[in-house]
Amino acid sequence: MLFDTHTHMDAPEFEADRDEAMARAVEAGVTRMVNIGFNRETIPTTLALADKYPFVYAAIGWHPVDAIDMQEGDLEWIESLCAHEKVVAIGEIGLDYHWDKSPKDVQHRVLREQIALAKRVKLPIVIHNREAHEDTIRILKEENASEVGGIMHAFSGSWETAKICLDLGFHLSFGGPVTFKNAKQPKEVLEKTPMDRLLIETDAPYLTPHPYRGKRNETAYVRLVAETAAQLKGISLEEIAEQTMKNANKLFGIGS
Repeated sequence: MLFDTHTHMDAPEFEADRDEAMARAVEAGVTRMVNIGFNRETIPTTLALADKYPFVYAAIGWHPVDAIDMQEGDLEWIESLCAHEKVVAIGEIGLDYHWDKSPKDVQHRVLREQIALAKRVKLPIVIHNREAHEDTIRILKEENASEVGGIMHAFSGSWETAKICLDLGFHLSFGGPVTFKNAKQPKEVLEKTPMDRLLIETDAPYLTPHPYRGKRNETAYVRLVAETAAQLKGISLEEIAEQTMKNANKLFGIGS
C-alpha cells in the first residue's frame, strides 16, 4: 500500500515501456501515485495518464525553471483544469536558483500567483525548492501559504529549515537521495520528521535511489525509499507504508 506522491511517469523516458513500468509499480506495492504536470506540454499528458489509470492522480502547475515561458492565459488555463476530478494539488511550483533560465523576479511573481490560485481552488501546493531556501520560505510566509499547506518536494534542507516548513503546516517528502550512503543530512531530517508529516516519492525518472543510482528512476522504486524510511524510524515497512498513505490521502483529499 505505497503512495508515490511525486512522479513523472508521462516523461519521454517511459515512451517505450510505460505500461510495463506501471505494472512493476503495482507489483512493488504501489497503489496510488500523483503525477506532476508542470508546463504547457506535461499538464495534458499528466491528465491523460490520470484518465487512463485508476490509481494515478494529478498535480498541475508551472515549474519555476519554465516561469519565463508562462504566457497570459496560462494561469487561467490551469485554474480551469482544476475542475478535473483527479487534480489534487497545484504543483510543482516554487523557486530554482540552480538553473538561470528564468530570472528570480519572474519566478517570484509566478510562485505568488500560483499560491493565490491554490487558495482560490482550495488545493494544497507542491513546492520545488532548489538552492532557494530563504526566498522560498519568505514567500510562503508572505503569501500565507499555510492556508492551503502542501508538500516540500524532495526535501533537501537542514532540520532548522524543516522546522520552519513544518510550522507552516507543510509535509516533508523524501525520495531517492535519502537512500544514498553519504546522505547524512536527509537521513537526520527524515528521522526527526513527525510521522504525520512524512511522505515518500520518487520524482521518476530523476533522483534514482540506491542501488540503481545513475539509471532511470521509476515509481516502483518508491519501495526502496520506504524501506530506508522504515530503517531510520525503527519501524516496519508496513507501518511506514500505512502512515505515508494515510498522510497523502488526507492532504490530497482522497478517500481511503
